[in-house]
Amino acid sequence: MNKVVIAGATGLVGKQLVVELAGQEGVETHIIVRRKPERVPAGVIVHEAPPVDWAAEVAAIKADVAISCLGTTMKIAGSKAAFRAVDFDLVAAFAQAAKQAGARHMIAVSSVGASDKSANFYLKTKGEAEAAMAQAGFDRVDFLRPGLLTGGERPESRPGESVAIMLAPLTDLLMVGGLSRYRSIPAPVVAQAIANLALAGGQGRHIHENDAIRALAG
Repeated sequence: MNKVVIAGATGLVGKQLVVELAGQEGVETHIIVRRKPERVPAGVIVHEAPPVDWAAEVAAIKADVAISCLGTTMKIAGSKAAFRAVDFDLVAAFAQAAKQAGARHMIAVSSVGASDKSANFYLKTKGEAEAAMAQAGFDRVDFLRPGLLTGGERPESRPGESVAIMLAPLTDLLMVGGLSRYRSIPAPVVAQAIANLALAGGQGRHIHENDAIRALAG
């Protein structure tokens, strides 16, 4: 039985991922959340706690695979410091706690263009979070870097994103060659790819952009 713990299980990708893993044989799915979701698939074990107590919860779970779907936006966070507190500090702390509890495999949803050398604050933060997870000492780490996420059930309204999603069928046509990694991709496809990766085993550091994510989803 593979134990999986998910942080960010109430977000766009995380919510779909919980559904995917709940239907997998041989997987015991744990989610760690600030507040218990209204709907939780049968068999999923919920750990409700404030983020300051997450390390203790993760230590008790002793998962084999840790998955981060954590992420916020500048609008919701309200400041760069608050954004970084989630997208770097909380992600890195979750990964470190999982590794200390014995997890061998870390999977995280990042962003296309993520780089700790980027001049863009958002992409730099994502890249630094990737670096922190890669350096934690897992046998295997997988970073998914999708383009614009479409589909799924969004936890909050984002007007600018809604416009981009509406235009995606047209803008995707303009993104050819190396630009294809910036195309839109359905959130359920990303979730399916993660669910499949959770059972992959193996070693090393792996980065998956749009085409690779679609291939992993099958």
